Amino acid sequence: MLAVMVAQGTDPLRRRRDLARVALAYALALVVALAAGWALHDQHPIFVAAAADLVATLVVFSFSVGYDNSSLYDPYWSVAPLPIAVYWAAVGAGTLRQLLILALIALWGVRLTGNWVARWRGIRDEDFRYQEIRRRTGRFYWPASLGSIHLMPTIWVFLGLLPLYPALTRPSPLTAIDLAALVVTTAAIAIEATADSQLRVFLGTRLDPEAILDKGLWAYCRHPNYLGEVLLWWGFYLFGLAAEPAWAWSGVGPLAITLLFVFVSVPWMDRRLSRRHPTWAHIMRTVPALLPWPRRREPTGRSP
Repeated sequence: MLAVMVAQGTDPLRRRRDLARVALAYALALVVALAAGWALHDQHPIFVAAAADLVATLVVFSFSVGYDNSSLYDPYWSVAPLPIAVYWAAVGAGTLRQLLILALIALWGVRLTGNWVARWRGIRDEDFRYQEIRRRTGRFYWPASLGSIHLMPTIWVFLGLLPLYPALTRPSPLTAIDLAALVVTTAAIAIEATADSQLRVFLGTRLDPEAILDKGLWAYCRHPNYLGEVLLWWGFYLFGLAAEPAWAWSGVGPLAITLLFVFVSVPWMDRRLSRRHPTWAHIMRTVPALLPWPRRREPTGRSP
């Protein structure tokens, strides 16, 4: 890791200080969220969690503005779900389903947050997408950042968590749907972890900066890490469906997250890779974006 940071021009001491600043921002966000939850403790648990989630987002946003870097919000996606789930579980009765869900959220959240920590180079390192938004919006960047980079992802994640409310608060026996939920969620975490590991090894060992990763999971779809993330939220949905079939409507959460990746994240990443790698256009024609499938052969132009 030290060698990688040196190669990237990152000062390890400065990076540790920057990570401490991020940790402080999230610690303060948690304290404010707990205070908000305490003030609203007599309200419905979904409303309490939503209000606490909102004020925590605003705290992180204030740090993003203070350090002029919206990437301080990036870990929020994987950090926020666990406190919300723990709160809802505390409201309900202890069940095996609760333990499974909390363990899966913790495993996913710790791994994904750790992956962000490993790749983030410090306060000066801002996601390329945010830089594009900054160029497009100019002096209106921070209102745009509040809406599109901070609040909207918070809303997406909260909607994705909604199916877990009945699963964490209502005692009911485990069913075959719970088994399906466990399989899908575990597979999602494994896919995402494997894809991120393969990408990390590739980036750390490639000699040609124009080379692209087209082996392992990346040989079957262009964005296997995104595939894992999408599957995770559908796995959570299945847990909710197993606990309370009447909550089938909460599928709007994972559906919204799926649409986010299909229509925003994947095209944005494909555009960036097309500009940086001449062969990416070929990859886009032959390798599917999310759903794994054998490579398609391009026509040779010869007569049969």
